[in-house]
Amino acid sequence: MTTRRHFIALMATTVVPLAVQAQTAFDHRYAAWEALLKKHVRWLPDGKQSRANYKGFAADRAALKAVLGMLSAVPQASFDGWSRPQQMAFLINAYNAFTVELILTQYPNLKSIKELGSFVQSAWKKKFFTLLGEERHLDWIEHEQLRPRYNEPRIHAAVNCASIGCPALRDEAFTAEKLEAQLEDGMRRFMGDRTRNRVRGDKVEVSSIFKWFKEDFEKGHGGFKQVEDVWARYAELLSDQPAEQAALKAKTLRVGYLDYDWSLNDTGR
Repeated sequence: MTTRRHFIALMATTVVPLAVQAQTAFDHRYAAWEALLKKHVRWLPDGKQSRANYKGFAADRAALKAVLGMLSAVPQASFDGWSRPQQMAFLINAYNAFTVELILTQYPNLKSIKELGSFVQSAWKKKFFTLLGEERHLDWIEHEQLRPRYNEPRIHAAVNCASIGCPALRDEAFTAEKLEAQLEDGMRRFMGDRTRNRVRGDKVEVSSIFKWFKEDFEKGHGGFKQVEDVWARYAELLSDQPAEQAALKAKTLRVGYLDYDWSLNDTGR
C-alpha cells in the first residue's frame, strides 16, 4: 500500500507540472513572428499603408517555416483553454503568417494573390496548412472562426490579404495584451487612408470591405448598429472639413464603394 501511495504521489508531482508546461510553452508574445515582421514589413510615409518585402521573407523561409510549425503544433484542447484575446491573436497571426507563406509558393512570379486560385477554387479555399489538428484554408480562419465566433468587425483591419487594397499588414505580431489597441489602431489607419476611404462632394466613398462584410458592422459591437456608424465614428479621419464631418455624423451622405486593388503589397510596388 505504501508503494502504491508513493507511486500516486510521484505521478502527482510529475504529470501536473508537465500539463502546466504544455499550457505555458506556447509563446503568446510571438517573438519569432514579430522578428520577421519587424525585418520585412515597412510602413509607407503616411503611416496608413505598409508593404511587405517578400524577397526578404523568401530569404528567411526557414525562420518562417519554424513560425508556421509552432502555430500548427497547437492542439485544439490547448486553444480551447486560452482566453478570448489569446485565441483571436493566434488566429489573426496565423492568417497573416500563412498568407505570406502562400505568396512565397509562387513568388516572384505573381502580381496578385488571386493568381494563386483557379476558376473552381479561390486562393483562400486552398488547403495548404494544418491548424488546430486539421488541414485548413485561409477562409476557414476568417469566415469560420474569426467572424462568427468573436463578433469583432475590426478584424477586417487586422487580417491581411497581401493586397494593396487591404488594410495594412502590421510590423508587429498581435498579442492578447495589445489586441484592443492594435485593432483600434489598425482601424484608424485604414479609415484615415484617403485612397481607400474619403468624402467626395455629397458622397462618402469607402473600401469595398464595407460592402462585402457589411453585416459584420451591423451587429452592435462597439456601437456599430449600421455600417454608416463606422464613418460617423471616424469622421475626423475621413475628412478635414467640419461640414463634411458633420454630414458623416448625421449620416446624410450617399455611399459609394471603391474598386479594390488586388495588386501584391510588395515593397517593389
